[in-house]
Amino acid sequence: MILCIDVGNTQTVLGLFEGDELGGHWRIATDASMTADEIRVKVAGLLELEGVSFGQIERVVLSSVVPALSEQYETMAERATGLRALVVGPGIKTGMPIRYDDPREVGADRIVNAVAAIEAYGAPVIVVDFGTATTFDVVDASGAYVGGAIAPGVETSADALFSRAARLAKVDLEAPPRVIGRNTTESVQAGLLLGEAAMVDGLVRRIRAELGATARAVATGGLAGRMAPLCETIDAVDPDLTLRGLLILYHRNA
Repeated sequence: MILCIDVGNTQTVLGLFEGDELGGHWRIATDASMTADEIRVKVAGLLELEGVSFGQIERVVLSSVVPALSEQYETMAERATGLRALVVGPGIKTGMPIRYDDPREVGADRIVNAVAAIEAYGAPVIVVDFGTATTFDVVDASGAYVGGAIAPGVETSADALFSRAARLAKVDLEAPPRVIGRNTTESVQAGLLLGEAAMVDGLVRRIRAELGATARAVATGGLAGRMAPLCETIDAVDPDLTLRGLLILYHRNA
């Protein structure tokens, strides 16, 4: 069995693969203060839910955008399995040309998403990842990663708004019935969620225009299920895209 782990700024996603089949998969809060031992206890508990122990894990595959946790997860993996984790970063074989000014600047999760999107949807393709940031990753018709865009995620925007606007109370991040809000709650929801959707649609259309191709847009990330239905340009929702990308990279580097 292969344990794939994607450590994000807000949430960490874990998936357990037996062959190419995704079995147990979990989404937990990211805590940058956790030690390798604490991580091992938490992960062991999740595996136990599937009746699996660390002794059955052949390899841990890791991508992380939280430097403070990267080393802790690597230590956890080596102690628990006796093997070093396969870590997404410089030197890993992706099978995908990266045409970025400095490829080392591209977040590991963005590379993983692009690899998985090419495999599942072909090229050209656009990945919209709804997380702490809303990221856009673009693969051209040749299958090369050519860059993208980074914008605040809807929850990040909400936190900034509520912390700086004294008269605005927090609201549930649910789509309002109309864009013209008839009370403060509806108005804030329209601005946050429908505004985010309009931003996504605007950027996807501009990306397609620059590419000169009608690239498919695939949504992933913790908020994809909530945001994608509000967007006009999203063609597919794939919540397990990152986990499957990690498995693909495992096979390419095994």
